[in-house]
Amino acid sequence: MNVDATRIVEAVLFSASKPVKVSEIELQTQLDGGTVRRALKKLAAQYDEMGSSVEVARTGAGYSLILREEYRPFGRQFAPKEVPDEVLRTAAWIAYHQPVLQSDLNRSLGSRVYEDVRTLSQLGLVHARRKGQTLELTTTKRFSEYFGIEGTSRTAVKKWMEERAKG
Repeated sequence: MNVDATRIVEAVLFSASKPVKVSEIELQTQLDGGTVRRALKKLAAQYDEMGSSVEVARTGAGYSLILREEYRPFGRQFAPKEVPDEVLRTAAWIAYHQPVLQSDLNRSLGSRVYEDVRTLSQLGLVHARRKGQTLELTTTKRFSEYFGIEGTSRTAVKKWMEERAKG
């Protein structure tokens, strides 16, 4: 059976629940790194050419198939929510102001932040580090991957949020 490397990479990205690194694709498919990278570029070009609502995106250190920005509102209606809507405000506040102390967050948003931070930590989206009698909160690599942010630095996250706020 003659199997196309581009279709193999597409199957991997489609099936993965999180971004996949080139090295992981190499290991699991026995394709070499150059072939995987060419397949990623070809696949991205094919989705662009046909005007697909799906695109190949680099998120953090890996690649994912995600909905293009203009189609996300339609897809969200059908996608299961990992992060409850009421927790998103806390996540956004942490992401924009990181590092932020949980005590400051409580003063700004109210006492529900304690439960929100627990939820965000359990989902792996926020890292909490003890600082005195409170916690210092920052976003994680998974936060960038989950929201499709290219880059994991505080600056990259803040820039992404500012761009979304404008548009």
